[in-house]
Amino acid sequence: MGPETLAQVLSQLPHNDDPRLLSHDIPCADAGIYKLTDDILLLQSIDFFTPVVDDPYMFGAIAAANALSDVFAMGGQPITAMNMVGFPNCLPVDVLTEILKGGTAKVHEAGATMVGGHSVEDEEPKYGLAVTGTVHPDNLITSQGCKPGDILVLTKPLGTGLLTTALKAEVINEAQITEALQGMARLNRYASEAMRQVGISACTDVTGFGLLGHALEMAEASGIRLLISGSSLPEYPLARDMAETGLVPEGSFRNNRHYMPRVTGAEHQAQADIDLLCDPQTSGGLLMAVHPERLDALCQALKHAGDHAFVIGEVADGPAGTMELI
Repeated sequence: MGPETLAQVLSQLPHNDDPRLLSHDIPCADAGIYKLTDDILLLQSIDFFTPVVDDPYMFGAIAAANALSDVFAMGGQPITAMNMVGFPNCLPVDVLTEILKGGTAKVHEAGATMVGGHSVEDEEPKYGLAVTGTVHPDNLITSQGCKPGDILVLTKPLGTGLLTTALKAEVINEAQITEALQGMARLNRYASEAMRQVGISACTDVTGFGLLGHALEMAEASGIRLLISGSSLPEYPLARDMAETGLVPEGSFRNNRHYMPRVTGAEHQAQADIDLLCDPQTSGGLLMAVHPERLDALCQALKHAGDHAFVIGEVADGPAGTMELI
């Protein structure tokens, strides 16, 4: 579902007056936030999609890592997960077994417990998780805290949408995109632990709306403007090549149509950089805003955890929810 359709649907839903639903007052919250006690906030998220790779175990691992990401983006700890499965009768049951094995392995790596799930017959395989996590109110991280002068740090390269589109078109094979597959399957747990250790201003994870959409949601929630360096955007190997050959996923065009009107400076950027900015990510990294005095400590903590620390821009005063490409 594109951002335009989602916004239209959500605008017609009834208002929720439960004072314990804290995420209601946080624009574009990555997960539902429900206050259980003064010391425990419940985080809930759900995500599933069709296969992005042929290997069923890797598909399960990537889908699970993607679903767990929202809780990590908010500084939380996943505690339970439930499988969500759509599966056609024409495929061998061994395929489903491998998908679930891949997902379960990632849930266990996240420090959570798989408690069951639900399956339906479907024409095309679909897999993901419903995830429940917790966080202490003092440790909650949202997209609202950006402050002018903060530095923007991204923890994974871009281009998974471009690469998986090319994979489906059989222009490339899985052996050529090993780095991207490993990146998608990598949990954001370790980056989350690093940012909690250092202390940051705000965070969101980068998924289907691309870096462009999720960054603008952060800018809107924080009431600020973002300055992004197009030439500093990191990409997985071959992603730029796929963009330059025109293998751009439909989700990129939807993200471009919906979000680019809030962006200035695009005319000075290479088209491949715009494509990377709009690329709908699968299990992307965390986008963090950090005070300049903590930048070195954050980069060191991320690298020590085995994650990237790409500095891609900064936070500035200006019209809320906008971006300038520099």
